[in-house]
Amino acid sequence: MKYTLEKFLLLFLAVFTVQGLHAQEVEENNQEDFNDFMYRKGNIYRSASGKPGPNYWQNEADYKINVSLDDEEHTITGSISIHYTNNSPEALDFVWLQLEQNRFTEDSRGTLTTPIQGNRYNGDVDGGYDLSNVKAVVGKRGDASDEYLVNDTRMQVFFAEPIPAKGGEATISMDFSYKIPVKGMDRMGRLDVEDGTIYALAQWYPRLSVFDDVKGWNVEPYLGAGEFYLEYGDIEYAVTAPADHIVVGSGELLNPSEVMSKEMINRMDQAMESDTSVYILRPEEVTDINTRLKQEGTLTWKFKIENTRDAAFASSQAFIWDAAKIDLPSGKTIVAQSVYPKESDGQEAWARSTEYSKASVEHYSNMWFEFPYASATNVAADIGGMEYPGLNFCSFESKGEGLWGVTDHEFGHNWFPMIVGSNERLYPWMDEGFNTFINHYSSLAFNDGEYGSDLDHTRKYITWFNRETREGIDTYPDVVNTSNLGMTAYMKPGIGLIMLREYILGHERFDNAFRSYIKTWAFKHPQPSDFFNHMENVAGENLNWFWKSWFYGNANVDLSLDGVYPYSGNYVIALSNRGGVPLPVVIEVTFKDGSSERFTLPVEIWQRGDKWNHLYKSEKEVESMEIDPDKVLPDVNISNDKWPANIYEE
Repeated sequence: MKYTLEKFLLLFLAVFTVQGLHAQEVEENNQEDFNDFMYRKGNIYRSASGKPGPNYWQNEADYKINVSLDDEEHTITGSISIHYTNNSPEALDFVWLQLEQNRFTEDSRGTLTTPIQGNRYNGDVDGGYDLSNVKAVVGKRGDASDEYLVNDTRMQVFFAEPIPAKGGEATISMDFSYKIPVKGMDRMGRLDVEDGTIYALAQWYPRLSVFDDVKGWNVEPYLGAGEFYLEYGDIEYAVTAPADHIVVGSGELLNPSEVMSKEMINRMDQAMESDTSVYILRPEEVTDINTRLKQEGTLTWKFKIENTRDAAFASSQAFIWDAAKIDLPSGKTIVAQSVYPKESDGQEAWARSTEYSKASVEHYSNMWFEFPYASATNVAADIGGMEYPGLNFCSFESKGEGLWGVTDHEFGHNWFPMIVGSNERLYPWMDEGFNTFINHYSSLAFNDGEYGSDLDHTRKYITWFNRETREGIDTYPDVVNTSNLGMTAYMKPGIGLIMLREYILGHERFDNAFRSYIKTWAFKHPQPSDFFNHMENVAGENLNWFWKSWFYGNANVDLSLDGVYPYSGNYVIALSNRGGVPLPVVIEVTFKDGSSERFTLPVEIWQRGDKWNHLYKSEKEVESMEIDPDKVLPDVNISNDKWPANIYEE
């Protein structure tokens, strides 16, 4: 067919006009919400699949520590030797250590950044480290250096020669002492009770900072709200305490026959065969010196914990002590134990602590990853709740549901961040939020839901989501308003994972991915991008839209069912996304005959805009429709989630 110039021009104009008319009908799309929002490409250290890369490395810090506890002066005095292995690809002229006890001084950054009205992280100001005999040696025969500087809660130790890359070794040693604070920012400290003083010792020794492939040295100061980021290694430590004290600590007690009476050892053997609590030291025996191995002087309790990022211990002459066995999936058994004063005793309180501890550790071990330590110890102290590998400090005043909740939460931290070693000082949601999530299922499982879960109804938090003063999950813990920290670090990320498991991915896909993430990054240092990449690769879902809006945004969920209209014997469902979080839309349809069915529209409907019409085909007459019928989503406007049958009447 031949075209004249005139016919060609007419055809061109017609096509151009039609395309122009269609272009005018196209709304602005939301593709930006679905694009990459942070650098998540792989490299030789961290792969795009969210696994450690072929050249992944991390350094190692092994500790040998000896300390003495003076219960008259309330001091710790001791020595430490740190064997440091530099697995990085660069030589190191120095190392950085963390000196958290320096937070307890009048001129510390933490003290000077505490509001006048105070907050949870108030602490004593008459403490701080006294250091001496500092020595740093590269290899076994290197020249010793005593050069160091201290700046607030950081200590820089220099070497006479660099620590070689890819396996070079060094030893840092020193003597240290400090006054144990009464108020240790709700993380450690001491408590006077009728039968003595409870010493809860954490951040009690100089600790190596992390040198990684992302930031190099992680040297953020310890201000209070931001927690910890530590290297893995083996820790051997000995605690010399008054002979009437009971000492419990992270890991395995190496010398029970040197510190426990024969009766105590026999009872511990019984506990290791028992599913219920067995007294190691009964309430009426606490003040009886004859129950101790020695009546005067001191005893040295020796502990070891392997492949760990930290260790903590507690010491007191006021402890009641009970224990039971924990059954692990591998068939191995370990000990659950609790120590508490008589003020905390009773079946409504700490007498159930070991029961709670056993249930918590067994649940997480079976559902996610096996507990790796020799003991799980719960300590009653003047601390709301704080976690360390294999050992918790929980409030001595907690009872019932409150004691279950704090015990379960602190033991859950053994998975995040003790096993999966994320950077708490920068990303609290990667430990507090993930832990809050696993606590939800542990609480539902415990004793057939005896206490229930705080996240069983996510919509109870809608008031906070509607506040203009809310902040995002990615707000740093030392910057976030303390009134928001519970939501940004704990609840909102926990709700996010519940949404992923219960609403977006389903149990099988989520559990496969989450278990794989834990196993892959156990005893390693994942970044947020590693978590995002790994979940997507194992679950098989691009979740950019969710990470961006929920974890790195401050938008809300508001899915709206705007209208339902009869159309040719079927129904047109008009939907809109009035919040900033795109999500799949689960709709339950209830028919006039009483039956119902559900269907799901994929998240991609929101790529094209904030409104969507869906043609729903049915031979039955519809009674009502509802978005998110199980109420998993914290939808900030529930008034537009449901349409009754009378919407069809004219």
